[in-house]
Amino acid sequence: MDKNQAGIQFMKEGKWEEAAQAFMEAIEEKPADSVAYINFGNVLTAIGDNERALNFYNKAISIDENATAAYYSKGGLYYDEQNFDEAKNMFEMALKKGLETGDNYFMLGMSLAQLGNSRLALPYLQRSTELLEEDAEAHFQNGLCLAREGFIDEAIINLEKAAELDPQHADALYNLGVAYGFKENGEKALDMFNRALEIQPDHLLAGHGKKLIEGQGSL
Repeated sequence: MDKNQAGIQFMKEGKWEEAAQAFMEAIEEKPADSVAYINFGNVLTAIGDNERALNFYNKAISIDENATAAYYSKGGLYYDEQNFDEAKNMFEMALKKGLETGDNYFMLGMSLAQLGNSRLALPYLQRSTELLEEDAEAHFQNGLCLAREGFIDEAIINLEKAAELDPQHADALYNLGVAYGFKENGEKALDMFNRALEIQPDHLLAGHGKKLIEGQGSL
């Protein structure tokens, strides 16, 4: 097992110091290889040292301007810092450089959605569900985006898929309730709200939706 593989294994085990040591040795062995710089940056991001992490990602890009993982990792860092515009730019760059993965499409779509550009986000979130067929969150976020743009029937399909993949996804069930309510299917809406509350009894929005359907509350 080479140093990068060893470091990745340490990261999976949450052994950050050992991972950092392995990646640093990989850098010393191959200072012109961008991969170890990206991996070391990922360790720094994981422990919250974002400024140094950016330096390592930038170093990787200076070595290899087509290092797609560096752009993706920078995007993730910016996204976590709620710098969604820079996050979008990085995920777009990763895509331009050839990173056509479900995760990259998903994060690009999420960045655009966070910036209020749901219509622009839709094709990327849709593509993410095609590549991440078994990912409940991809279907959930695509469903939310579709609902925001008024595509309620399509939203229901995605939200139902999210709830099927993750039966404990209370937010998917709540939003299904809202969608069915919008379609004036009160019985189905109430069922969704009740299921959400069974999973998460303190789900305030589902509780409010339930009362609304039962005629005990108001918006």
